[in-house]
Amino acid sequence: MANSDTDKLLRKIAVAFNELAVTVNSQTADVDVATFSHACSLVSPLFGCLGFAFKFAEMDYVAKVADLAVASKSIMTLQALLDHDITGNSVRKAGSHTRNLLRVKRGLDMVRVLFQQIIATEGNSLKDPASKAYAQVFAPHHGWAIRKAVAAGMYALPTKAQLLNKLNEDEASARVQMQSYITASAPVIVYIDNLFISRQLGTDW
Repeated sequence: MANSDTDKLLRKIAVAFNELAVTVNSQTADVDVATFSHACSLVSPLFGCLGFAFKFAEMDYVAKVADLAVASKSIMTLQALLDHDITGNSVRKAGSHTRNLLRVKRGLDMVRVLFQQIIATEGNSLKDPASKAYAQVFAPHHGWAIRKAVAAGMYALPTKAQLLNKLNEDEASARVQMQSYITASAPVIVYIDNLFISRQLGTDW
């Protein structure tokens, strides 16, 4: 049975990111750190549902989302978050909010690509969708040892049916919510990339 954490989790994620997308697309409002970190926290259980292959991602992502939630108590917007670290000359330091935001953004992007691949792939196996998502988003930033461990973990992924059961979804409802997240998260991810690029910080580190 699904527990309360995953009770229609995909719908909660889709709703939260649609709200973020409205803010981003308005081009007049800055993204609130508290709202952003809450939306990101809803994604956290997804990594847990994928099992051992994404254990490293789950631990890393959860810790960094938690840091952004703490930061939201004193820093209001994502723009201010980056500017705070630029002023303190701590952008690339381990544990900086800016570094953590970049890692969280990759987690969101990985889920976006994973959902795209799940929708596009026939059959019950998640190995191809998960492998493609990992290769596209995470692998370029990981050393050999982590890539090797993830490749081994891909054989322990749940089936698509098992994942949907954990998420308390049927295939039709899951497809709708996954597509909603894909559409809503894309401008949010671009917005974060542009925050980095506009400050000459780059995103490939």
